Amino acid sequence: MQTRRNFIGNVATGLAGTIATGKVLGASDRVRLGIIGAGDRGTQLAREAASCPNTEIAAFADVYSRRLEEAARLAPARTCADYRRLIEDPAVDAVVIATPQHLHAEAFVAAMEARKPVYIEKAMAFTVDHAKQMRGAWENAGRPAVQVGHQVCSSGHVVDAGNFLAGGTVGQITAIRSHFYRNTPHGKPQWFRPAYPDMTPDTVDWNAFLGGAPAREFDAHRFTNWRYFWDYSGGGVHENMSQQLAFWYKTMALNIPRAVTMTGGIYRWKDGREVPDTMAVSMEHDDLLFTWNSAFGNNQPGIGEDVLGTEGTIARGQQIRYFPQRVTRPDGAELIGQTPTLPRAHMQDFLDAIRMSRQPACPFELGFRVSVACHLAAESYLQSRTVYWDAAREEIV
Repeated sequence: MQTRRNFIGNVATGLAGTIATGKVLGASDRVRLGIIGAGDRGTQLAREAASCPNTEIAAFADVYSRRLEEAARLAPARTCADYRRLIEDPAVDAVVIATPQHLHAEAFVAAMEARKPVYIEKAMAFTVDHAKQMRGAWENAGRPAVQVGHQVCSSGHVVDAGNFLAGGTVGQITAIRSHFYRNTPHGKPQWFRPAYPDMTPDTVDWNAFLGGAPAREFDAHRFTNWRYFWDYSGGGVHENMSQQLAFWYKTMALNIPRAVTMTGGIYRWKDGREVPDTMAVSMEHDDLLFTWNSAFGNNQPGIGEDVLGTEGTIARGQQIRYFPQRVTRPDGAELIGQTPTLPRAHMQDFLDAIRMSRQPACPFELGFRVSVACHLAAESYLQSRTVYWDAAREEIV
């Protein structure tokens, strides 16, 4: 079993492994991608991929006809309302999943059954059951390349953090303090999107959008603002905390927390949303407390993390820095990370992983741990109690 200590020394080298794909691609072969979910994020990922060398967008799938029409103007690709047609298409080598979170598992399992590599948006899995289903499908498929959309895992900060940690100058880490604060102009709630007049049962496959969520009558507001509702979204913990967890879960090899407490509420935006806009999360790992605070009413604190060790601190925001603890390292020097992040690094890493038969920078097992941690937080909030993770049974108790 790999320990946190020996993992840190190798963090910058990547995770190599054998993968199985629907067909074998050479190192210089063109990769043809199918995009499932042609909304804002899906089209952004399509643009990133199309700008990578020797890559083609072969198909788009979406439940809303307007998005397919707009996607067709982005690239000369096939369009379809049913994502299964896209996955079955032999012209598609790999799949990008950018659907609402509650639909991730459904599309992922189908792609695995076709033995096609997948780039999947964060958080990877919506629930623990979904995470287990996805793991089973991934393993049965021979573990194709899976890149979870935590882009920070392909950043230069990963290398810098690994160097700081491996140097022994941080000491024993007992706490990670993280935060994520945003604000928006008056009248523009966080995550709000307008419902277009053409969002109707004739242009939206409502049943396909619902997937395994509870049955409801068609509602254009719920469709376009799905991030507001627990049926389809994990709220801020899945959208934002997951990114910050992924970075330190990768660089420090942290496991799923044994206990999680989340408190907060809807304090800022009284617009019918269900997920909180202000929250505090406390996650108990082995000899380490990871806390995360977030709100949508003030952006002054910004976004960042502080890794607190007995010998020093790693502070990460737009830059990553090391500060010695003067009480234990009076002669220690402050350091600043120098490793650059290349444009489109995360997507390029996924494409390279396909061609080189290796696992990407944010592989399935990392996405699994992060997803479960986020779901624990959401469950704590919904149940108004601390929830515990039974690692042996892989269940919430």
